[in-house]
Amino acid sequence: MLDSKQLLDVSSNLLMTGFILMLIAIVPLGLSVKSNKKLFGRLGIVLTYVSFILQLGYFITRWMAIKHAPVSNMFEFMTFFGIMLVGGFILMYHMYKQVSVGLFVIPVSLIVIGYGSVFTSDASPLVPSLKSNWLAIHVITVAMSSAILSISFATGMMYLLKVLDVTKKTISTRSLEFVLYCLIVVVGFIGASTVFGFTTEPVTLDYIDVEGNESTVIYEMYPLVVNENNQQVGILTITNKIDAAKLNSIAWAFIVGTLLYIVIRIITRKSISQLLKPLTKRVNANLMDEISYRAVVIGFPLFALGGLLFAMIWAQIAWGRFWGWDPKEVWALITFLFYAAMLHLRLSKSWEGEKTAWMAIIGFGIIIFNQVFVNLVIAGLHSYA
Repeated sequence: MLDSKQLLDVSSNLLMTGFILMLIAIVPLGLSVKSNKKLFGRLGIVLTYVSFILQLGYFITRWMAIKHAPVSNMFEFMTFFGIMLVGGFILMYHMYKQVSVGLFVIPVSLIVIGYGSVFTSDASPLVPSLKSNWLAIHVITVAMSSAILSISFATGMMYLLKVLDVTKKTISTRSLEFVLYCLIVVVGFIGASTVFGFTTEPVTLDYIDVEGNESTVIYEMYPLVVNENNQQVGILTITNKIDAAKLNSIAWAFIVGTLLYIVIRIITRKSISQLLKPLTKRVNANLMDEISYRAVVIGFPLFALGGLLFAMIWAQIAWGRFWGWDPKEVWALITFLFYAAMLHLRLSKSWEGEKTAWMAIIGFGIIIFNQVFVNLVIAGLHSYA
């Protein structure tokens, strides 16, 4: 019988192997777009299945090692969210047999898992409010539903790349390019965190927190943005009401991501949209619109259960009230209302095609804002996550 440390090692190895297989799967999936042979598509799907099974193995073995559902911190949640994105693609593949969707979903999954890997993977004891079976019920349901909803983001992007003339500068093409730029910013954050982690030592900074107490913060990346302090460190000093260390990470993400975007543009002399456009050559735009709608139809009721109903039950147990207008609760409600409006407009106002695609992209932005920015920057009862 393996002990906890050995199980954690097995878990990490399964996750890494699955991650590598997903990277490899992109190659045959990409080749299937330009080739008439079905072999490449089948190979890509097989690799996707194997990687998904290995990542489920990571989830199960980590659960066994730490004795609770591994969704209690940013590393665990974002990793599970990325895994469920692949699961969402597999679900849609069984329904529609569209290999090309994986070519857009898997890179997003890799970015999400890569982003999660920036945070510590150490297993730490749960805070009292998390010591409940509702941790698994609520958070797992939220991650699964958010991942299925996010499939509509990938198919929405595919729809727009297919129908828009990306060589022309319009509001739609500029907006599409901005979305792709934001994805590169996330890649920039992963890259910056990795480089700083290997090349520099963390910087410890003393400051006075919002309550007037002396506090210490550790910067994993060189401090550009700091709270008010007496150490003459940093370029921009901001109020202690805002977590400067986390804002510093966001600043580095935009700096490195913007430089990466500029380098790609200079080398290729094309926009990111133009580079991705050929991948949608065989895509059926109407089918992508249908998949976007179907993903929302499946994901929306699941999110209503996990993000609102289960969350309120757990809030009553943990904090003695069903609703408290905590930032996380507010943005879960905004997410619910947005997708409810999206379905309403689709069914009653015939919002299809490009309108659905843009709403799917905005919805994904709301999900990511809720899971990342609200957790990291806005103080609240969910800040431990």
